[in-house]
Amino acid sequence: MPFSKSFPKTSDKSIYPKWVEVFLNDKEEREIEQRCREENIALIEECIEDAKKIMKEQNLKEYQTDLVNIAIALFEKRASHLVFLKEAKCKEKFDKMQE
Repeated sequence: MPFSKSFPKTSDKSIYPKWVEVFLNDKEEREIEQRCREENIALIEECIEDAKKIMKEQNLKEYQTDLVNIAIALFEKRASHLVFLKEAKCKEKFDKMQE
């Protein structure tokens, strides 16, 4: 099922907006998913390095599970969400439709 998002379209004729549903095609979804995957891999690698640095600065013994848990916590705080990127693409398409 393709990704979609609804946006309100206002009109001079009514105070109530008409909702327009915008869909992403398969190619657009795959491009976003691939970009997100690549960004997330780079991000988790940065988080692992940051976790190592934090453990060293805090004089913590470097246990693999602790390192991974710190990296995951950092990643969860920093990670872009796929749905956000897809919604942004839908908004971009909606805005182009309004021009």
